[in-house]
This record gives sequence, structure tokens and C-alpha cells, in this order.
Amino acid sequence: MGAVATPSRSSVAPLFLVDGFNVLWRGHFGFPAPIFSRDKQRNLTGLFAFFALLRVTLRDDLDTDAAEVCVVLDGEHGSADRKDADAGYKANRESTPEALAPLQFLTPMKEALDAYGIAWVEIDDAEADDVVATLVHRHPDRTIRIMSADQDYYQLLDGDRVRIINRSRKASKRIVTDLEVLERYGVTPAQWPDYRALTGDKSDNLPGVKGIGAKTAAGLLAGGLSLDELQDSGRLVGTKGAAITQAWDDVLRWRALSRMRRDVPVAWQSTGQPSPALPRPADVIEKLGMW
Repeated sequence: MGAVATPSRSSVAPLFLVDGFNVLWRGHFGFPAPIFSRDKQRNLTGLFAFFALLRVTLRDDLDTDAAEVCVVLDGEHGSADRKDADAGYKANRESTPEALAPLQFLTPMKEALDAYGIAWVEIDDAEADDVVATLVHRHPDRTIRIMSADQDYYQLLDGDRVRIINRSRKASKRIVTDLEVLERYGVTPAQWPDYRALTGDKSDNLPGVKGIGAKTAAGLLAGGLSLDELQDSGRLVGTKGAAITQAWDDVLRWRALSRMRRDVPVAWQSTGQPSPALPRPADVIEKLGMW
């Protein structure tokens, strides 16, 4: 029997990975107008906006509307390991009822995805970005688009194969590439965790090294240098070099927190086939009986 041919990248549908919580939060708080139930008693903005944003992204920002969609959600205890390693990790996230309001849409969102045959993944002890990174690593020959405004995903960028769609940017800037990251920040995607360890990351409450800004960090990492090579590079000189040396253990911990795992045991298996058409958001709410 002859060898079985491996499907080419063009023979399977692009994989469209959606950072579910990121899109839900941004939809709920950033949609142009609030959406209410007919009796005006329930704010349905988050649920409506989530499906609206997915539909318009598939229409406007992918090369094809025949993509395989998978919505990835943060597990309830997904941040536990990182918080054990650093109590400050994401400690700046608001936990007021108003800030957590989008959580009310989590159950109906899952019900709607199931009803329309759209895949979703939620692993109790994993963050969404680790699941996404694992799926990207699992499919090295697949065209993949990641929908999120979270810059942590920059470490996954890979030519025209892996790109990020950030709907919070203007239309001409929505697609984020590895070339843009290199031109804008002076580092490669592989260096992104090293860069963030030095500069800090406000979204995850990682302080970075005091006095080390973007330009300095990029200069220290110039030429593709990693943190592991930095100590013997001769570049850690002067007061800034001393500051990094003094904070070295913290820097390595911050890098570890920034790095995405690529070994999460994800049970979901891609089919390589396009997902069913995404429903209109009004139809979702109607189907769930929430109007």
C-alpha cells in the first residue's frame, strides 16, 4: 500500500480560535449601543455583541468565511498555578459586580454555541491562552487566526500561518503579524515573554524592572538574544544593567508567567472542516427565549 498523503494547508479550513472571555468582555463594555430585552428589564449586550463580533470578523477579517471556529474559555481555576508562583499575577483585575457582569452570559453563550454546532473548549485548570497555544502547537501546518486584543498572543505569531485579529483597532490595523511586532517593538514573537519580563505587563500586573522601558529592553534583546543569553552578553552595564541583575530571579519568574503553555491536555479534536454558519445575534437570543 502506498503512503497516505498528508493534507496540505490549503485543503483544510483555516482554524479560527476565539479568546471567548476577551471578546465577551469587550463586546459587553464596548458595543456601540446597549441591547435590552423587549421589556427593558435585562441587558443582553454581552451575548448579542459576542455573536455580532464573531460574524463580522468572519465576514471582514478572514480570507474565507469557511473557517473552523473554536471558542476558547478560561477555566475557573485556570490562573491558580500562576497565582501560586506570584501572588501579584492579575491581582489588579476588578472583581466588582459591574466588572464581572459579562459572566451572566457565559451559560447562555455555551448553550447557543452548542445549539448551532460551534465548538468551544473550557478546561478548569487552564487559561484560554494556554489552550490556544496548545492548539497552535498541535497544528503546525494549519492556517490559524486568533481573535483577541490580548498582546500575550504575540508570542504565537508565525508569518502568514498564525496571525491575530484585534477588533479594537481600526480596520486597516486589525490584523497583527510577526513583522509588525518586530517593526514596532524591536523583538520577535519568540522573544515576547523575555521582553515583557523586562518591561512589565500592566494587564497581568507584572511590574517589570524599574527604569527599563521598551527601547532599552529591545536594545538588550537585539539580534534575537534571549534572557538566558543576556547575562553573559556584556550588555548588562551601568545602572540599568545593575537593576536587571539585582532583579534577575523576578525577571525569570515574570517570563515564566508570560510564557504560554503548549502542552495542555485538550480533548477537543479539530475536524479540518468548516463550522456551520454563525447565527445572527438576534436569532440566538430568540432561540434561547431571552427576548
